[in-house]
Amino acid sequence: MPEAVDPRVAVYIDFDNIVISRYDQVHGRSQFMRDKPRGFSPADRKADPEIAEKLNRATVDVGAIIDFASSFGTIVLTRAYADWSAPVNADYRGQLVNRAVDLVQLFPAAAYAKNGADIRLAVDTVEDMFRLPDLTHVIIVAGDSDYIPLAQRCKRLGRYVVGIGVAGSTSRSLAAACDEFASYDALPGVKPIAPAAEATAAPEAAPAATRPSRSKKTATDATSAEPAKDVAPPAAPVFSDPESALGAPRRRASRRAKSPEPVVDDEFDVEPDPQEVATGLLERALRLGHEKDDADWLHSSNVKTQMKRMDPSFSEKALGFRSFSDFVKSRDTVAEIDETSTARLVRLVPALSDR
Repeated sequence: MPEAVDPRVAVYIDFDNIVISRYDQVHGRSQFMRDKPRGFSPADRKADPEIAEKLNRATVDVGAIIDFASSFGTIVLTRAYADWSAPVNADYRGQLVNRAVDLVQLFPAAAYAKNGADIRLAVDTVEDMFRLPDLTHVIIVAGDSDYIPLAQRCKRLGRYVVGIGVAGSTSRSLAAACDEFASYDALPGVKPIAPAAEATAAPEAAPAATRPSRSKKTATDATSAEPAKDVAPPAAPVFSDPESALGAPRRRASRRAKSPEPVVDDEFDVEPDPQEVATGLLERALRLGHEKDDADWLHSSNVKTQMKRMDPSFSEKALGFRSFSDFVKSRDTVAEIDETSTARLVRLVPALSDR
């Protein structure tokens, strides 16, 4: 009888596709093209806190994507394709480096570099399938219909194909070409879209159509920019996401204290609280388990395996617990154990499972 093969997963991310789609989903169709935030550097954020806040609200949680991918098996490679010299992409340096993502640089050969990521990603995927015959799952993070032939070819070569895309920007044909398709919005750990702050600030801010250009400074510009000064000083709301705060290390500690989730620091001089990291890891693993198995209770061994896939450095003993069960019991606000069973079953607390 042949031995069971541990699933081996490859993840390919069209990073521009997912970032632009998320921005348009949060702020409106084609808004990324209108706002032109691709070259928006940290220095520009001080001059235009409105765009900075928009970028912050549309931040993509790369960790949620990779954690979902790890629920299918062992991730053997993860690649993200983009022009990493663009500030809007460079802001994700902390997330990507901390999750060991291989960054593939795509220098734009034309004004819009059309299909650059599509072609390179497809070529690499097909090459990897022949180079790595034990690859069982291919995960494509994009919503472009250009990936339909790639998904079909992967299936013909015997791989299980999973697609991940942003709702509203995903081709239905691409979803049909995959064995399984997940919406980014529905991934465990992804926060719902928050109400737009611009709606409450509309009476004070200048209309978008008449907002002065940053390249011209006049007396009228100075007057219209005055309300923005009231918004700029509270740095935490503008840069509440750690990956959006390049160049502002002095505010890192205060952000971590206010954030309910582990913070990924862009530089490695400040480490997040390991207890908080472990709690967030447990919650996300439980959410993934409930979604995959559609069961009320999960075996604790499976939950621990999923946590180790998401973060290989996890160890309950390093956190001061004798066993994994003791670790779970200490997180009674997140998980509960079935004391009546000898199978060591665990589940997400009902109050959190409804969120």
